[in-house]
Amino acid sequence: MVKKQDRMIRVIAVTGGKGGVGKTNVSINTASALAAQGQKVLVLDADLGLANVDVMLGVRAKRNLSHVLAGECSLEEVLIEGPNGVYIIPAASGTQGMVELSPAQHAALIQSFSNLENKFDCLIVDTAAGISDMVLSFARASQEVLVVVCDEPTSITDAYALIKLLSREHGVFRFRIVANMVRSLREGMELYAKLSKVTDRFLDVALELVATIPYDENVRKAVRQQKVVVEAFPRTPAAIAYQGLANKILTWPVPQNPSGHLEFFVERMIRRNMYGEAVGE
Repeated sequence: MVKKQDRMIRVIAVTGGKGGVGKTNVSINTASALAAQGQKVLVLDADLGLANVDVMLGVRAKRNLSHVLAGECSLEEVLIEGPNGVYIIPAASGTQGMVELSPAQHAALIQSFSNLENKFDCLIVDTAAGISDMVLSFARASQEVLVVVCDEPTSITDAYALIKLLSREHGVFRFRIVANMVRSLREGMELYAKLSKVTDRFLDVALELVATIPYDENVRKAVRQQKVVVEAFPRTPAAIAYQGLANKILTWPVPQNPSGHLEFFVERMIRRNMYGEAVGE
């Protein structure tokens, strides 16, 4: 049995290739559904340019990651508690990105995450849209990559581009697919089939459809209320789908190796930005 102080943490990147696919909604609702199952969950807002997780959850961030990087406070001091006990590390809009960190800031950030490590069961990384180096770095440093797609041609195209880059250039093999805002289970499966057809033909990757989140007006209502749908409208179709996704995530094995540590997660990410090569590769 793994001792509590030695337990591994699930590190899940939620990404999508393009904006507008509902990626942040997937991140915060999945986090809340996991927390409702008794998991201690941390959400990292990894969109350093257009941070919005704290706004969507209706919580006020007095400090954010930029203050940690500036040495003004510890990482623990910027944690915000959201719905169902989910904790958030808010980012800032229009401030310095990871690529601008000094070596001293790198070391301080690694240590900050390491100190938080044993307090959480799951870290969900809500990446920015697109296929920037930062998005790729966060995704490749995670144990699991959830790719959110919706029924738009550009969504499929951009998701494929993301998967292609991660697989061919960074050695990521497994991708969990979330079909979001679909009108039916059949539509979700057809959407997944479109993506898997092209990846099967051109890439050596393993795709798995792990959730079909139905289009649900209650999601919009929840967003306007600055709440997650699983909390505001727990019996609605979208909320039930997120609860199902959380249940599935809990069945995924947690790697019993250093890649399961928050410290190692951050080290891989920042070393990628410093040297263009991740630790252990």
